[in-house]
Amino acid sequence: MINYKPSIVVLLIIVLFGINKEASSQNTSNSVIDSLTTTLERETNIEKKLEILSKLVDEAFQNDLNLAKTFAVKGANLAEQSQHRTWQPKFYEMQGRMHANLLDLDSASLNFDKALKGYTAINDKKGQATTYFKIGWVHKRKGQIEDALTVDLKALKLMESIDDKLGIAGAYNRISEDLSNQGKYKEAYAYALKTIELCKQNNLETELAYAYTAAGDTQIAMGNNEASFEYYDAALDLAKSLNFSIFDIINFSNNRANALKRKGDYKEAKVAYEEAMTKAKAVDYDNAIYVITANLGEINLLLDNYTEALTYQLQTVATQENHGDVSNLTENYHHLSTIYEKLNNYPKALEYQKKTLEMRDSVAKIESDKTMSQLMTQFETEKKDKTIEAQHTQIAQQRKTQLLYIAIAAILAFSLIDMFFSAKNIRKKRQALQVLNTKLDTKNKQNELLLKEIHHRVKNNLEMVKSLIALQSAHLEDSATKDAMIASQNRVQSMGIIHQKLYQGTNLGAIEMKDYFLNLSDGILDAFNAEDKIKIECAMDELELDLDTAVPIGLIVNELLTNALKYAFPKNDSGKISIQLAQKTNDILHLEVADNGVGKVFGITPKGTGFGTQLVQLLTQQLNGTMEEHNLKGTIISFEFKHQKAA
Repeated sequence: MINYKPSIVVLLIIVLFGINKEASSQNTSNSVIDSLTTTLERETNIEKKLEILSKLVDEAFQNDLNLAKTFAVKGANLAEQSQHRTWQPKFYEMQGRMHANLLDLDSASLNFDKALKGYTAINDKKGQATTYFKIGWVHKRKGQIEDALTVDLKALKLMESIDDKLGIAGAYNRISEDLSNQGKYKEAYAYALKTIELCKQNNLETELAYAYTAAGDTQIAMGNNEASFEYYDAALDLAKSLNFSIFDIINFSNNRANALKRKGDYKEAKVAYEEAMTKAKAVDYDNAIYVITANLGEINLLLDNYTEALTYQLQTVATQENHGDVSNLTENYHHLSTIYEKLNNYPKALEYQKKTLEMRDSVAKIESDKTMSQLMTQFETEKKDKTIEAQHTQIAQQRKTQLLYIAIAAILAFSLIDMFFSAKNIRKKRQALQVLNTKLDTKNKQNELLLKEIHHRVKNNLEMVKSLIALQSAHLEDSATKDAMIASQNRVQSMGIIHQKLYQGTNLGAIEMKDYFLNLSDGILDAFNAEDKIKIECAMDELELDLDTAVPIGLIVNELLTNALKYAFPKNDSGKISIQLAQKTNDILHLEVADNGVGKVFGITPKGTGFGTQLVQLLTQQLNGTMEEHNLKGTIISFEFKHQKAA
C-alpha cells in the first residue's frame, strides 16, 4: 500500500487556521500588500526598496505564489541593476522557491544555482545552507535520492560551523527523510528522535512540528501505524497552534490521513483527503493537489468505489508520466489494472498489467546497473592495488642501478658545464619574453574591463531611452500610439538585457539564451500585468550565441511574445506560451514560439500597424532564415537560420 506525502522540505512556514480565519487572514494580507506597494512606489532609497520587496514576497507567499514570484523577480532585477551583492542571492533564492512550489523545476534549479554562487561569493554560510536545502528538495522531486543526501549533509556542516541550532535541526529532519527514501528506516528514526530532542532543548517549536512529521514517516514505513498517527496528529496540532500557513496545514493533514488509511480507517481517511483537496484547490497548491489525487485514487479503491477510483488514478498516472516521475508508478499501473478488472474491462486491465511488468523490469535494470557500478568500482580498486605492487618492484630494481646512474651523472657533469653558458643566454631571453607576456596580460585585462564598461554604458543608455519613451507615452491619449510606444519600450528592453548579461558574465562574446529568454519573459509579463494568467516556458537546453545572432533573435522573440499577449488571449484568458531554441544541425539553428491561444481567425483584418510583422521578416532575412506559421489549437511560428555552431 502506497502513502503519498509531500516532502517535509517543501513544508512552508506562515499559517492560517480554519476556513473563516483563512479568509480573514487573506483580507489582512491583501491590505498589507496594498500598503507596502504604495510605500514602494514612493521610496527612492535602493536599500529600503529591496527591504520592502522582501516583505512583499513574504506577505504574498501566504496566499498567492504567482504574486510572490512577481515581487521576487522585481527584487532580483533591482538587486542586479544596483549590484547589491547581499540582496542578489536572497531574491534568487526566493524566486527559486516560488518556481519550486509551482512545480517549475528547471527555473527553480537555475535560480537556486545563482543564489548559491552569490552566497558563496560573500561567504554567507547560512544562505548557502538554506539554498542547499532547497536544491535537495528538487533532487528528491526528480528521484535523485543520493544527490539529495549529499547536499543536505553539506548544509548540516555549514549550519554546525556557525552553531545555528534551528538550521541543524532542519538538516537533521532532511537527512532523516533522505535515509527513509533509501529504506534505512531505523537510522532515519534515530535522526528524527535526535531532532525532537534538540528542538525541545532549544524551544524550536516550529521545527519540532517537522521533526514529528519525520518520525511519523519512519514509523509508517516500518508498519507502526498507531505510532505514526500519534506523531502526525501531534505535528498537525502544533502547526495549528503556531499559526502555520495553509500550505503547511494541507501537508500535515495529508500525512495524518495517510496514517488513518494504514490503520484501516478508510472512511475517515477519505473525508480527510477530500477536505485537504478542497483547501489545496482554493490556494492553487499544485504539489499538494498532485499528491492528494493519488491518495484519493487509492482510498476509493480500498472502499470499492471503482468508478471514482479510476478517475483519480488516471489523473495520477498522467501527471507522473508527463513529469517523468517514476516513483510508485509500478504500483499505480497495478492499481489501474485492478480497477479495470473490477469494472470488467479486461483489455484495459491486461494493458496496464503489461505496463506494470515493463516498469518492474525497468526498475530491476536500474538496480542491475547500480550493481555493475559497484563491481566496476571494486575492479578499479583491485587494479590500483596491482599497480602499486608493480611500482614497489620497479623501485627495488631502480636501487640496483643507482650506482650506474651516479657514474653516468659524473660524465654528464662535464657536458653540463659546457652547456651552462648557453643556458644563461636562454634564461635572459625567457625573462624578456616573460616581461612581454606580463604586459600583454595586463593589456588584455584592461581591454576586457573596457569592453565590460562599454556594455554597461550601452545598457544604461538603453534604460534611459526606455525611461524617456515611458515618460512620453504617459502623456499620450491615442491608444494605438501608446501601444506602439510600449512595444518600442519592450524592444529597447530586449537589447538592454543582452548587454546586461554581457557585462555581468565571464564570456564577453556570447549570450546564454535560456537565461536570457527567462529574463525577457518576466519583463514582458510584468509590462502586460499578465503574470497570474499567462505562463511562459523555455523548453530548451542551455545554448550560447554570439552577439550578432543573439540580438536579432531576441528582438524576434520579443515581437512574438508581445503579439501573443496582445491577441492570442482575448478577454483576459489564461494560457501558455513556449519558447524553443536549438542547434538542429552544425549549421542550422531552429527557433519555435508557440501559444495555446485562439489562433488566427481567417477573414478578419489583423490588428495593429503591421510594423512588428515587418520587423520580424526583416530580422529573419538578416539571419538568412525562413519562417513558417501554423494555426492549429493556437499559433506556432517556427524559424530556421543558417548559423555555424561554435567550435
